[in-house]
Amino acid sequence: MTFTAYTPKPLAGRREWTALAVLLLPCLLVSMDVSVLYFAVPFLTAQLEPSSVQQLWILDVYGFVLAGLLITMGALGDRIGRRRLLLSGAALFGLASVLAGYAHSAEMLIAARALLGVGGATLMPSTLALIRNLFHDAKQRGKAVAIWSAAMMGGIAVGPVLSGMLLEHFWWGSVFLINTPAMVLLLVCGPLMLPEFRNPAAGRFDVPGSLLSLLAMLPLVYAVKEIARDGFAVRPVIALAVGLLAAVAFVHRQRTARHPMLDLELLRHRGFSVSVLMNMLAMFAVVGCAVFFTQYLQTVRGMSPLVAALWNLLPTIAVGGMAAVATALAQRMDRAYVIGLGFAVAAAGFVWLSWLEPGSALWYVLVASSVYASGLVMVMSLGNELAIGVAPPERAGSASAVLESGTELGGALGMAILGSIGSATYRGHMDDALPAGLPAGAVEAAHETLAGAAAVAGELPGRAGEALLTAARAAFTDGMQTAVLAAAGVMVCAAVLAVALLRGLRTAEGSANDGGGKGETGDAQGAGGAVVAAGAGGSMVGAGPGAAVGSGAAVGGGSVAGGGSAVGAMESAGPVGETGRRSREGA
Repeated sequence: MTFTAYTPKPLAGRREWTALAVLLLPCLLVSMDVSVLYFAVPFLTAQLEPSSVQQLWILDVYGFVLAGLLITMGALGDRIGRRRLLLSGAALFGLASVLAGYAHSAEMLIAARALLGVGGATLMPSTLALIRNLFHDAKQRGKAVAIWSAAMMGGIAVGPVLSGMLLEHFWWGSVFLINTPAMVLLLVCGPLMLPEFRNPAAGRFDVPGSLLSLLAMLPLVYAVKEIARDGFAVRPVIALAVGLLAAVAFVHRQRTARHPMLDLELLRHRGFSVSVLMNMLAMFAVVGCAVFFTQYLQTVRGMSPLVAALWNLLPTIAVGGMAAVATALAQRMDRAYVIGLGFAVAAAGFVWLSWLEPGSALWYVLVASSVYASGLVMVMSLGNELAIGVAPPERAGSASAVLESGTELGGALGMAILGSIGSATYRGHMDDALPAGLPAGAVEAAHETLAGAAAVAGELPGRAGEALLTAARAAFTDGMQTAVLAAAGVMVCAAVLAVALLRGLRTAEGSANDGGGKGETGDAQGAGGAVVAAGAGGSMVGAGPGAAVGSGAAVGGGSVAGGGSAVGAMESAGPVGETGRRSREGA
């Protein structure tokens, strides 16, 4: 019997860690741009006077464009070079920030926000793909992705606070202009500190596939958000059907194209596909419950947006060490059980929140939020690093784009499904709480949202308004209780799935965690290294870099601790599918 010697991966030095610091700039700012606009809406509305439809597009177009172009930009970076795409995106992001900051009409601001989405779509997959190419050692890579994810999480949490502080001293355009100096710094330091990486065998860019991916993601994200906002109207249902048909056509195109954008063999590897699913479910819970959490602080407890955002920072700070806990556990036991534990902890936090009342102590809310956020950080930290271990190095950009697309879709689904559950409960409780004699418009407004009920209550005399507002707050809290219980159920199912689907997934070192001894490995013919054995001694499957995005979306002016820092050590290996061959010598 012949064995191939295990060769340790080269360790990153000072230059690589300095390059990581450069890569944190776009991560921090792109994540801040998710949440920084919410406080500015009243100010820009007063100056630009957008219609209700234009205001929705100002808020949503950034996310729509970002989600629609992720796969396209990830594949483009694999072909033209990830550094080149990153620097091009930085220039566009900086220019679009200036245009948004000095926009003199709603149409100009919408166009600038769309350009910001294009720039963001180039930055996200490029940063993580470059991290994979800079850090070949599994433990160093885990630390690097942990820092990257912490920057993402920090940007989302800090965005509303920074926005509120800027708006107290400057005009609304300042929330966009803060992006420009950092992007200029990236353009200066990037060529000096960042190496270039591209896939020499990528072939021609798949233009039809790119258009199909855009046609699939844009209508899907639009439909999910519109259904969450207005229910199953004709337009979002049509958009949903168009998106699903385009997604089917995209998959067919990738199966038949000579040079596909996405290697479908990667999705057949359970390490990558399950990681995408786990991140999607985690983001489903984070974003879906963020809607309720921020409204609870602002409307039920009467906090200003800035004060609510400041309190929102506490869960983010509290969960900062959970990534280290997750990686320590993963070195001692099968990571499947650690991921399952993370989902179980999140479920416990959601159950805790289900006992929330309008008059509950503030510490109760913050601790419960910290508990569920801690569990989800554990999930995303290990899931992200697992995804990094199963994608081929030359496909790092497109692989990271797939994972980011999954998180975007998971967040949109969470907002739609959990938001709909909470809204239905609210409306059911408000049916008997509205006083008689209200005008039809006031009845509809109070029946639909807590904000509408608060506005109606302000126009009612004396105790009638107070009674309506109290009933509305109680109805909203009941809706929040129902929604977080639904999230807890999803987390329990996710815990079972994680254990069932990931148990026994081995690294080349011969154990399901990363602390085992060296095992028998095959010879990887091509870019890569160690081989991942799926299951207990199953088939040898090549692996390499994947992608990790963990970000909690800040909705309504706040943010919860979402996003994970990817820690753990899934050793990289050679490519999956047609990009490499495996040979194994044995008895």
